[in-house]
Amino acid sequence: MRQYITRRLLQMIPVLIGVSIVIFLIVQLAPGDALTGKMDKGLTAERKQELRHQMGLDLRLDQQYLRWAGGVLHGDFGESTNFKQPVGKVMNTYIWNSFYLAILSLILSVLISIPIGVVSATKQYSRFDAFFTVFALIGISMPSFFFGMLLIKIFAVDLGVLPVTGMTTAGNVATGLSYFLDVARHMILPLIVLTLGSVAGLMRYTRSSMLEVIRQDYIRTARAKGLKEKVVIYRHALRNGMIPVITLLGFWLPGLFSGAFITETIFGWPGIGPIAINAVSGRDYPLLMGINILLAALTLFGNLIADVTYAVVDPRIRLK
Repeated sequence: MRQYITRRLLQMIPVLIGVSIVIFLIVQLAPGDALTGKMDKGLTAERKQELRHQMGLDLRLDQQYLRWAGGVLHGDFGESTNFKQPVGKVMNTYIWNSFYLAILSLILSVLISIPIGVVSATKQYSRFDAFFTVFALIGISMPSFFFGMLLIKIFAVDLGVLPVTGMTTAGNVATGLSYFLDVARHMILPLIVLTLGSVAGLMRYTRSSMLEVIRQDYIRTARAKGLKEKVVIYRHALRNGMIPVITLLGFWLPGLFSGAFITETIFGWPGIGPIAINAVSGRDYPLLMGINILLAALTLFGNLIADVTYAVVDPRIRLK
């Protein structure tokens, strides 16, 4: 197992290098550069050239990439032109707010969708299955921005029971339990929006996987031996049914980070989403490249976690 993980970590290096090249080239294809629209029109041509030289924008494309990649290897993603701070510091300030939201959404999605998906598969075409099929279709088809604004209209504007935006109440200087409860109240609505879409997709995926497994011959044999239905489903079928679901979960965490961009912006949640959108509109290319590299690393890490989890769920799988 240790050798497998080490080898996979080493394989991530050329993949990340390739991803970084693609990200860098895409950013360079955008019109203008990091200084476009940020310089005073009254600056002389000499001063403008000096600023471009300081940021290395007058170098050849390959030299710009090598300069940027060399800094990334040392933990230096450059300086954000919007925040006037190192990109690493900006991401570290906001990424944890997104991380808490994404992790809670992932945990709730798993705890809700997998049991419902299993029961829907065992009670195919029942009222229970029909209800959650309709629920899943609504969750998958409803845009997150529309659902988010609908929740704000109902719970924040009409009923006034939950806050509209932000992570904490403005002017609140509470600490300890009071601070935690304040953050929890602000987290409810964005968490519902993120969880609904995740539950809808994962629930249908679990149902389809379980339906395929419970029709296998070894499940019929287990039933023919007189085993209880709970033993057949949860001991024999569930493990094999979870293997395709684990593949999906491996990409779910980075997907939650990127998928939360719109949700965080709607609810004013101070996470990585709003600053990424501002980086696009404000041509903050160093910050934008740093965020994309982070999402690429999370995707590779999630894939590694999924591969390792295969061996835990199914002992027949050996990682060598």
